[in-house]
Amino acid sequence: MRSRPLWAGLLLALPILAISDLPLRAQPAPAGPPAVGVVEASIRPIIESSEFLGRIEATNRVNVVARVTAFMDKRLYDEGSEVKAGDRLYVLERGPFEADLAAKKANVEQLQANLDLAKLTTERQKTLLAGPAGQQSSYDAAVANQRALEAQVQAADAQVQTSQINLDYTDIHAPIDGRIGRTAVTVGNVVSPSSGVLTTIVSQDPMYVTFPVSVRQVLDLRDQYAGQGGYSAVVIRVRLPNGKVYSQTGKLDFAENTVTSSTDTILLRGTIPNPALLSTANDGTLRELIDGEFVTVLLEGVQPVQVLAVPRAAVLSDQQGDYVYVVGPDSKAEQRRIKLGQSTTTVAAVIGGLTKGDKVIVEGLQRVRPGQAVAPGPPSPQLQSTMNAETSNAGGAPAADKAGASGGANSQPAGSGK
Repeated sequence: MRSRPLWAGLLLALPILAISDLPLRAQPAPAGPPAVGVVEASIRPIIESSEFLGRIEATNRVNVVARVTAFMDKRLYDEGSEVKAGDRLYVLERGPFEADLAAKKANVEQLQANLDLAKLTTERQKTLLAGPAGQQSSYDAAVANQRALEAQVQAADAQVQTSQINLDYTDIHAPIDGRIGRTAVTVGNVVSPSSGVLTTIVSQDPMYVTFPVSVRQVLDLRDQYAGQGGYSAVVIRVRLPNGKVYSQTGKLDFAENTVTSSTDTILLRGTIPNPALLSTANDGTLRELIDGEFVTVLLEGVQPVQVLAVPRAAVLSDQQGDYVYVVGPDSKAEQRRIKLGQSTTTVAAVIGGLTKGDKVIVEGLQRVRPGQAVAPGPPSPQLQSTMNAETSNAGGAPAADKAGASGGANSQPAGSGK
């Protein structure tokens, strides 16, 4: 049996000696409980809000049409501009109508001359009746001729008025204030009552906002606001398609008297101001709301209501519903199932599962597990700033309800949300 070389045994021994000579490394210290931001569930004012899809509609809309048949001579407005009631929009060919009016007036003059002669004849026959030369039949014929001519003069006067009306129709005026659309017929074409709409004018200020609401929601809204003044208890806000909340507020003023059977909804309508933003020489008057525009309608209560609320960021959801984590007396996280009421994007109103004073974890939730020890502290300045802004929107909370968060951070009342 061949013996191993001496150098091989030395190589095998070196790792053992090296390992045995290494000092024992220190084990890492166990990590402490995760830090979390905590606020106390407290009574706060919140503006109740409901969202619906709606559409902006002009309060007045007029389709401008021709009332007579004539060639179009002029267009006197800029397409897309705003016009005032009474402004001249189109001028039609006037010559044929002026000639017709002159002919009708001449016919009146002729008939009036015949009537004047008939009146003289009637007076003469009446005078002759007093003498032996007078005849009753002649007098009766004179009276009948006079009355016939009087009727013909009245008919001719009516024809003059008709011709004057037709002549006036050659000037087409704006019937309302509003923004005018493009023209459908250009200068030089023949227009008539059967040629269709020349252009359309839609009023600009105020505007309607209409939105369908399910019957169930209508009943809930009625029960919610009936005792607070009905229509006057809510205001309408509008979120534009770009996500911006329109600065003006509107009032609810109409509810349809029937239910749309195909959708089981009732149409509600509000009126909202649409003032001019600016006026330019080229683009005319610019306004925020446009007829036919799709918007999100926010139906809000005028007065805030007091609710038990927590920041919306504290609410988590799974297949079983909504829940939050609260810090128990032993500084361990506990999962609480909650039921939400009317909420905003930043504040959640809780109607079940929490009580006033519960310490709710709002930050650091990704590191929290049920039963895990945590290190509670105040929320971040950013969250506190958001809550302060909500306080201003809702009008502030009673001093007694401004409970501090764990670690001394003040929890703020919530305001109106989207």
